[in-house]
Amino acid sequence: MVESVQGRSWTAADGYIHHFQEYSPQGPAKGILVFIHGIQSHAGWYESSCQWFASQGYRVVFLDRRGSGKNSLHRGDSPSFRTLLADLAAILPWIRKEQPSLPLFLCGISWGGKTALGLEIFHPGLVEGFIFLCPGFCPRISPPFCLRLRIALARLFSPGKMFPIPLNDPALFTSDPQAQEFIRTDPHALRQASARFLFDSVRLDFYLRGFLKPTKKPVLLLLAEKDRIIDNEKTKRFVKKFAPESLQTQLYSGASHTLEFEPEPRQFLSDILGWLDRATLLNQA
Repeated sequence: MVESVQGRSWTAADGYIHHFQEYSPQGPAKGILVFIHGIQSHAGWYESSCQWFASQGYRVVFLDRRGSGKNSLHRGDSPSFRTLLADLAAILPWIRKEQPSLPLFLCGISWGGKTALGLEIFHPGLVEGFIFLCPGFCPRISPPFCLRLRIALARLFSPGKMFPIPLNDPALFTSDPQAQEFIRTDPHALRQASARFLFDSVRLDFYLRGFLKPTKKPVLLLLAEKDRIIDNEKTKRFVKKFAPESLQTQLYSGASHTLEFEPEPRQFLSDILGWLDRATLLNQA
């Protein structure tokens, strides 16, 4: 069972106040599971799974990226991708210090997979393993060329100018009509991002490909068969370079991009739980 759910906050070195959700289990925690959301989503999309993992004995923390979700200051913006990585590099030890003996696993969802992986380059050694849920390393969708050119020019002359995120069709995320309506009417979903943010998203791609080194840490990659946002085959090849010996991959037949909104999400949740339990035991060995 879940002992408590609470909203918490943390202040970055530049004074930015980050709000996040924490789910505590009843009894001693087996480990710490930290989530990072995608470019448009936020912690509110994943309340059900967070509660379930807490009920299974894990302390769960879901971080809203600066400028997203409940972090309304400078909405849709960030000084640079390195700022986002620095946020992670600072907040994870802060989270861990309350239970320093527990293993900490980082789960990057969609676009959040890029910052999760970037952290291992920027500040390696902060986590015991990685989970990637349909990560955005190899997207199928990008802005048209003319819009990319406008974004690049705005990055030079008006970096705070906002542009639409090219994922505003809820059907890209899920085939479930009720979930589509939830996304369509969600007041906290991010619909626009600054030229600075979108340009740095591409810079982050180059950063990952230029500085990535193989890891022996356990890595779990979950993919959706009918994902219209990412390229599954390219994603598998890319993540295999990161974890050539320690990668476990699972493909979900008939599923769309956001596994949380599948009619039977318990399958992917159980797969993550089994992996977490094994990785936790391995860490204790």
